[in-house]
Amino acid sequence: MAESSTRPVIAASIAVFRDDGRVLLAMRGQPPLAELWSLPGGKVELGETLAEAALRELKEEVGVEADLVGFNDHVEFIARDQDGAVKAHFVIASFVGRWRAGEAQPGPEARAVKWVDPFDPGDLKMTDGLPRILRQAAVIAAKADIP
Repeated sequence: MAESSTRPVIAASIAVFRDDGRVLLAMRGQPPLAELWSLPGGKVELGETLAEAALRELKEEVGVEADLVGFNDHVEFIARDQDGAVKAHFVIASFVGRWRAGEAQPGPEARAVKWVDPFDPGDLKMTDGLPRILRQAAVIAAKADIP
């Protein structure tokens, strides 16, 4: 997903929790960061709110629907070439949600999906900062009465 823009790309993601306390991760199927586990998400479309984008991307990428329960944090991803020039710059608004419907399925953008313990996701190769985002999301989910 190389960007030719001269500005950062705005994106949204969502940490979706089921009643058992597990959170949904998706393995990225396309660059940048292909083959790494992350939260479902993607670019915000013109006229769409950050929250709307998070929920739309969740449905499109993995076939799951959720109810938003809060905002988690923002994440920045900046990729540079060997000379230090910016190749891609994303600013991602990360939300927290409660699973409502749908069974998570891989698709063109998500090569695999997995429900994991947010405090112990195992030895998955994850995007930078994801363990911290998962822990924070779990705290927000607990305050929203998601076990």
